[in-house]
Amino acid sequence: MKCPYCQYSESKVIDSRPTDEDEKIRRRRECMRCGKRFTTYEIVETTPLMVVKKDNTIEPFNRDKLLNGLLRACEKRPVSLKCLEQMVDQIEQKLKNSLEGEVSSQKIGELAMEQLRQVDQVAYVRFASVYREFQDINSFMDELRKILEEKESENILK
Repeated sequence: MKCPYCQYSESKVIDSRPTDEDEKIRRRRECMRCGKRFTTYEIVETTPLMVVKKDNTIEPFNRDKLLNGLLRACEKRPVSLKCLEQMVDQIEQKLKNSLEGEVSSQKIGELAMEQLRQVDQVAYVRFASVYREFQDINSFMDELRKILEEKESENILK
């Protein structure tokens, strides 16, 4: 860190503390050459997560859109808002941890279905029917058969 007074590039940190909003770190420094003190602020740089939609348009990730989709799928189901918010948090964290700047809406949908499948199978089928754009009753029945087969294999293993 360059000293604003003498431009010397070495300084030592005397005090370090978070700001009121906990978004920045305030550091009190002392120049190793002239001894004058100055304050610096550090912030974490984050790159926005971008979503590539089916039509190849790109828009910023919007957790509210994902939460609203999950809410619609869970309407009149015994799934709490807190549970849905935790799902969105987990999905968002997975996406950010992948270190990809752009993620497809398909991947987000798959992660949401994976979470819903574990929480409520009716909500899962509702979400899948919209997400996978079921065209007829047969595609709906195919998804239900998959769930039933998984349940049967789980029961056999127990």
